[in-house]
Amino acid sequence: MIAALGTRAFADDAAGSPAARTVVELFTSQGCSSCPPADALLRELAKRPDIIALSIHVNYWDYIGWKDPFASDETTARQHLYASALRQRYVYTPEMVIDGAAGATGSHESEVRSLIEKAAQHDRPRLQVTAKTSGDDKIVVSIPGAESREKATVWMLTIDREHVTKVDRGENSGRTLTDANVVRDVRKLGVWNGEPVELTADLPSAAGRGRDGCAILVQTGEVGPVLGATLVMMP
Repeated sequence: MIAALGTRAFADDAAGSPAARTVVELFTSQGCSSCPPADALLRELAKRPDIIALSIHVNYWDYIGWKDPFASDETTARQHLYASALRQRYVYTPEMVIDGAAGATGSHESEVRSLIEKAAQHDRPRLQVTAKTSGDDKIVVSIPGAESREKATVWMLTIDREHVTKVDRGENSGRTLTDANVVRDVRKLGVWNGEPVELTADLPSAAGRGRDGCAILVQTGEVGPVLGATLVMMP
């Protein structure tokens, strides 16, 4: 848990992996019977060192019988931002957003893997984003300079490594669901406009809730294509 970090640096969960990591965000709900296959696919993708896989739970299915314990207004709002940025007419589950640039039905494995491969082959520059903790319970994010005429948003998504939940109501009643890299908090840290920047955030609130790490994403505009990202987890 982050509370145990003290003055130690976060460990990048992909030590020795390729510098450019593709970000896969799954918008899911424990109240949706179509989501478990996508959840399983995300768990597999989370094992790959070249991918940052995030499970983001939404609350618009809560009314049908099961209140998703990991959904919130802020996690749901992130999907609505993507719907606007990707010019989608509606939000749905399960949806996977690949590198902030394309969306696909999360249970359509061949399409998801194709988009991941396409994103990995994209020749846009990738920023070397790093993060470490300081002795005063803060996380310091460093982003290098690069040629850019666009502002980018720097996001911090705090996560729990895994949750296993027995669902006793709704469409998935009687099932035990396993979710990996569950996003519990979404926060804007600041902006990047091409100049080197260091951004600092407090850890105590996340540490107090037992979070296991966080993902740092730098995205064009607000939730546009990912320019750089890192996943930092406790060993």
